[in-house]
Amino acid sequence: MSKTIGVLTGGGDCPGLNAVIRAIVKRSLPRGNRIVGMLDGWAGLLENRTRELDPESVSGIIHVGGTIIGTSRTNVLKDQATIDLAFQRVRELKLDGLIAIGGEGTLTVSAKLASLGMPVVGVPKTIDNDINETDYTFGFNTAVEIATEAIDRLHTTAESHRRVMVVEVMGRHAGWIATYAGIAGGADVILVPEYSMSVEEIVGIIEDRKARGRRFSIVVVAEGAKIKRNGAEQGVARDRKDPFGRPLLGGIGQVLADEIEASTGMETRVTVLGHVQRGGSPTALDRVLATRLGAFAADLAHEGRWGMMPSLKGTRIEAAPLSNATSSLKLVDPELWGLARSFFGL
Repeated sequence: MSKTIGVLTGGGDCPGLNAVIRAIVKRSLPRGNRIVGMLDGWAGLLENRTRELDPESVSGIIHVGGTIIGTSRTNVLKDQATIDLAFQRVRELKLDGLIAIGGEGTLTVSAKLASLGMPVVGVPKTIDNDINETDYTFGFNTAVEIATEAIDRLHTTAESHRRVMVVEVMGRHAGWIATYAGIAGGADVILVPEYSMSVEEIVGIIEDRKARGRRFSIVVVAEGAKIKRNGAEQGVARDRKDPFGRPLLGGIGQVLADEIEASTGMETRVTVLGHVQRGGSPTALDRVLATRLGAFAADLAHEGRWGMMPSLKGTRIEAAPLSNATSSLKLVDPELWGLARSFFGL
């Protein structure tokens, strides 16, 4: 029997979202299924703002960044009234199910709604690569490529002016982007949320390089990283919070740059990549992964396998429970961090 399936993109935008949407539509329509986009994420569902997705609407979008149906950080779980409204809208729109494409927040909402009886399939999405039950998420490769190119470019100006260059990249709880881009870009120090370092350690590495005639250094720091001070860990967060109650991050790079310059006397500059990592065209790898995940999600919805999500395991796409994906975060493993650390200052 044909089905009407809703699709939404929630949370931060990510290269590859449109490739997922395209794959869902192209996989579903030949089966007689109808695909309806919820505009601006969960907000579109709650406010009954939708868009019919047909072959013409997804033509030529596989290489386009962002999301053609919009996104938002709307917390459906904020109270019982909002949860009830979400179920009411699914009934009013006569949806047989919903495909929610998103990261930690979106998948947490999806898992909860699925446990309450809503027919939901999730698709893991985040440039941070911190979703459990999948080896990689689409968007991560693109973000790493962008960060690596920035580090490559900063190398030349750092060496020319004998400066320390601090590069702040995204990564709230997990330092996958910082670690991968730092290794690929030949960074001299990498700071991630999982493994804190003291200012003294960082300065010691830079001073040692200086003593060996290396009069410049590249430091990569994830936005959620913490610096050890007197035995305590200190991060940087702004007063504002997102709808899920998480503090908005940003600023650790400048704090670290000021500390390094004060301690070493070397001119230190900071570059914050910010949302540059989210924007633009996805890499070929992310386009393929997003397409595979979208097609598999369409299969799950067609078969009525609710409460599941497509997951990359090695080279295969498999089904995984949404509840497992959001039970904890996937953090940078000690072996990879040990490899990165072994190159510090060399």
